[in-house]
Amino acid sequence: MQYEAVIGLEIHSQLLTNTKIFCGCSTKFGSEPNTQTCPVCTGNPGVLPVMNKKAVEYVVKTGLAVDCTISPVSRFARKNYFYPDLPKGYQISQFELPLCGPGHVDITVDGSTKRIHLNRIHLEEDAGKNVHEGEGMGLESSVDLNRAGVPLMEIVTEPDIRSPQEAVEFMKKLRSIVRYIGVSDGNMDEGSFRCDANISVRPEGSEELGVKTEIKNMNSFKNVEKAIDYEIRRQKKVLNEGGRITQETRLYDVNAGSTNTMRSKEESHDYRYFPDPDLMPIEIAPAWIEEIKASIGELPAAKRDRFINEYKLPEYDAEMLTAEKATADWFEEAVKLGGEPKAVSNWIMGEFARLLNEESRSIEESLIKPGHLADMLVLINKGTISGKIAKTVFEEMYKTGKDAETVVKEKGLLQVSDESELEKIVDDIISNSPGEVERFKGGEAKLMGFFVGQVMKATKGKANPKVVNELLRKKLG
Repeated sequence: MQYEAVIGLEIHSQLLTNTKIFCGCSTKFGSEPNTQTCPVCTGNPGVLPVMNKKAVEYVVKTGLAVDCTISPVSRFARKNYFYPDLPKGYQISQFELPLCGPGHVDITVDGSTKRIHLNRIHLEEDAGKNVHEGEGMGLESSVDLNRAGVPLMEIVTEPDIRSPQEAVEFMKKLRSIVRYIGVSDGNMDEGSFRCDANISVRPEGSEELGVKTEIKNMNSFKNVEKAIDYEIRRQKKVLNEGGRITQETRLYDVNAGSTNTMRSKEESHDYRYFPDPDLMPIEIAPAWIEEIKASIGELPAAKRDRFINEYKLPEYDAEMLTAEKATADWFEEAVKLGGEPKAVSNWIMGEFARLLNEESRSIEESLIKPGHLADMLVLINKGTISGKIAKTVFEEMYKTGKDAETVVKEKGLLQVSDESELEKIVDDIISNSPGEVERFKGGEAKLMGFFVGQVMKATKGKANPKVVNELLRKKLG
């Protein structure tokens, strides 16, 4: 039997507030364990939570960016479950009245656009982190509560996703949006952007949903794709062999490339939600919504369309350049300073991307600035340096932060365009290559590349290719 997958995602995105959601403790990542805690976030008796307004603002801002309805009244609830990393024995979350209602994100996969509908976006506090060291009888477990109480935004999709590729594309689009509007750093390595996936399969053509499993806590696009792909194949195999899918929570084992049972899947009633008596309902004034909306700025999809129309870029270039706001800003600044748009795009997506990837560095951390590239393109257009030499110049600018003219002078990279100087070199090469000359004149036109290469070798790549080609055509007839 042929089956289709039905996938829904729950994305957890840590918000970029300086302090936790209900207390004044820092949210800084990487501090010594349990150094960013207080009686509130460790659940001591007699303490009261105080709402972080900035966290509410960031959730509303995200909702507006993905066309969600904003609830005029929102309420917090206690979600009861008992783990060492949850010191109160319950998590303050939202259940019946989330901050944001339905919305959507449009994705493009294999050239087709698809709308992924959102069920809700709500605000909650993060749990702490269990740390396990050793193995067997020597296993020791401890808990770090630095993350407990960090504001967490949960974005829940409808079951609109049909493949691992669509899931990854949705995550990439959403991550781009939250980074654009400045509500989350989206750092997956640090766990500030992670995903739970609900997966089921059903006979093709059926409208009835199958039994779902949930894969918890995935924090890389590669692992999301691999885990969902494995789970789809596993469920199809079970059903084709006459078995039944059990509703459960599973974890993805990166080393084994498989999902494994973690626990039976909880339902909402298992958490015994009830309104938190220590927190008043939140009322969102229309004027505040308008104020937040005005602060959003241009979103990735709109910027991509503008790049296509304004700079006449191919759709692929525009998509790549606008995926990250910092890259889009860098591109526009280089164009503003005189760089031809397509040339700037080529350098960013080519040589610049290669150098950044080699060092796992972001464009903001690079020593090379938009003006460096714009000035280098001027030197190419003037014939001061060749396109080949430009790669050497660019790499040196990247390493040192020096401008193009300084690099060219210090490295002696000026292009040789003097016809009389190049003519001597051309004459020598023709004189020393009688066999190749005879073959060229006999019809082997491809040997022109040999002669050009020899001139470039003799000049260490500094010869002006246009002048060289003209001289060779004249000399070789």
